[in-house]
Formats: sequence, structure tokens, C-alpha cells
Amino acid sequence: MIQAQIKTVQCLSPAGLHKMAYKEWGDSSNPKVLVCVHGVTRVSDDFDRLAQALCNDYRVVCPDVAGRGRSDWLSNPQHYQLAQYVSDMVTLLARLNADTVHWVGTSMGGLIGMGLSALKGNPVKKLVLNDIGPTLNPMAIARIGDYIGQNVRFSTFDDAARYIRDISLPFGPHSEEEWRKLASDVLKQDEEGQWIRHYDLNISVPFKSVTPESAKQGEALIWMSYDAITCPTLLLRGADSDLLSKEVAIEMTRRGPKAKLVEFPEVGHAPTLMQDDQIAAIREFLSV
Repeated sequence: MIQAQIKTVQCLSPAGLHKMAYKEWGDSSNPKVLVCVHGVTRVSDDFDRLAQALCNDYRVVCPDVAGRGRSDWLSNPQHYQLAQYVSDMVTLLARLNADTVHWVGTSMGGLIGMGLSALKGNPVKKLVLNDIGPTLNPMAIARIGDYIGQNVRFSTFDDAARYIRDISLPFGPHSEEEWRKLASDVLKQDEEGQWIRHYDLNISVPFKSVTPESAKQGEALIWMSYDAITCPTLLLRGADSDLLSKEVAIEMTRRGPKAKLVEFPEVGHAPTLMQDDQIAAIREFLSV
């Protein structure tokens, strides 16, 4: 099995410096670069199977967004915002020294990709948005926001893995081995031997400060970003997604980059990109 290298890059927030870790697969001199960015409570390891499938053709780079996985936590939790994440990715792209990149973003990683792809002079030549759009179901956001900040801890890995599986059931059918990996990627033991989640619980702070008014303003800004995107765009959607509605997905095929829509049956939010049909859809889009 092909192994990834773990690297870090130093990034800047208004409160100081922090290191962002990333996994790199394939030939580091390959000019074809694919950047894959995870969802709000997930990690770079989510893309292991996709990276292994594509690293003979691409230099695949999968960062842990600040506050998650192997990356540093931010000293001011109010900076866990899209603007900071986009800034960190610009720093990463400078480190990679890549003139152009392809981008795969799951959920939050897709929002970061939209923000970057809307900027004048950006290097993104193809964009894959995985179950994310400018307009999101408030009830689904509340569901996600509810468990993000919960300080849960478990005495055994099996109990912790069961919890991760329960909150991840919308990912769709997976084998026992796949569920175990999805859990082990986002769990760690604390100093007392308790199993806890891998991220800074303070990533929930910005969620708690959202008001209906600020949410509406944020939605309008993201639609502006989406409409400014000019690169070819693929929109993946779990057919049972409670976050990205079918209506919004259709709207995304009609405006902005006029995304190509591919849906996966019996999957909610969000496709894990571990399944053969999901990997094939991305491979086909990137290779055209």
C-alpha cells in the first residue's frame, strides 16, 4: 500500500502563528496537484482511499484544517471561520509551488474551495464540491452544530467508535472495516486514557454566535462567491442529503459555473469518497 508523507506549513492568524499539517501522496515534483479538504469535524485521512486511487496521476495533498487532526489549534476560537481557512490554504498553495490545482472539498472543504475559486487570479482549474452549496438546510446545520461542541469521552475504543458511527450514519452503507477506519481517524486517547475526538471543541464557538440575520448575509455572500466561479465544477450529492437540498443542487447547475450534478443513492450528508462509484465520478471529471 502506498504511504503518504506528513508535512506541515506555518500559517498566520490575527492572533499569531499556527502550523497546519497535511498529507502528501505521489510524486512531489508532479505539476498536476489535487488538493482535498475535509468536512467540519473530519480530517485529512478521510481521503486516503481517494488519494491512493489517484496518486499515480496527481500529487495529492490533504490538509488538516486548523483545529483538527494533526494541525495546531487556534488561540482565538473566533478565528475558526472560512476567511481564516481560505487564508491558510493560500499559504499551503504557496508552499506547494503549484501554478494550478484541482480541488475536492467535502462540506466545509467545499465552502473553502468556493471561497478560493471565486478570487481573482486563483489557481483552481477544476472544482469538486461534495454535498455542499450556498444555501443549506438550517435543521441540518443545527444537527451538526449540536454535536460539534459536545465534550464526549469513552473508556473503550469500541464505545467511541459506536458513537462516531451513530452520528455518521448519513454517510451511507459501509463495511465494518470502513466504519472502523472512519472512527479511528477522528478519535484519540487523552492523558487519562479516555477516547475523545481529535479536534478543538472550540470550533463550535462561531456556530453558537450565528443569528438568523448573519446566516442570511453569509448565504448571500456564498452565492456571490459561487456565481463568481468560472472553472469547470462537479457537484456531488448524497441523494438523501439533509444539508444540500435537491432544489439548491439544481439551482447550482443553472447559475455560476453551472455545475455538473452527480447523485449517489442511499447516501445522505456526505458521501465519504471511499466507494468505487464516488471515486470513479471524480476521476472521470478530472481527466476530461
